[in-house]
Amino acid sequence: MASALDNLSGSGKSLQKEPADAQEVQGLLRSGRARLEDAKNTSLALESRFDLGYNAAHALCLAALRRKGYRAGNRYIVFQVLPHTLGLGPEVWRVLDFRRHKPSRMR
Repeated sequence: MASALDNLSGSGKSLQKEPADAQEVQGLLRSGRARLEDAKNTSLALESRFDLGYNAAHALCLAALRRKGYRAGNRYIVFQVLPHTLGLGPEVWRVLDFRRHKPSRMR
C-alpha cells in the first residue's frame, strides 16, 4: 500500500522521490536552529523576527521531508505533509488546530 507521501510524488505532483542526504538534512537542521535562535533577538524588527521564525520552521520541516527521501516542488507542501513526515497522529493536530481556532476571548 502506497504511503501518503508516495501518493503525492511523481511527475507533475508536489513531491519527488530523491534519496535522503544526511549532510543536507544536518545542514537544514543547523540552519533552522540558528534562525530560530536569531528570531529571539528582541533588538530586531518584528518583521525580521517573523521572517527568521518562518524560515526556521520551513528549514526544519524540509529536513523532516528530506529525511524521508522526498523533495518538495513548493514551499508550502513541507508544512502540509508534517503529519506524515513526523508521524504525529490526529490527537496532536486536533490540539494544535483547536488552539488556532479558539475565539479571541478564550485566549
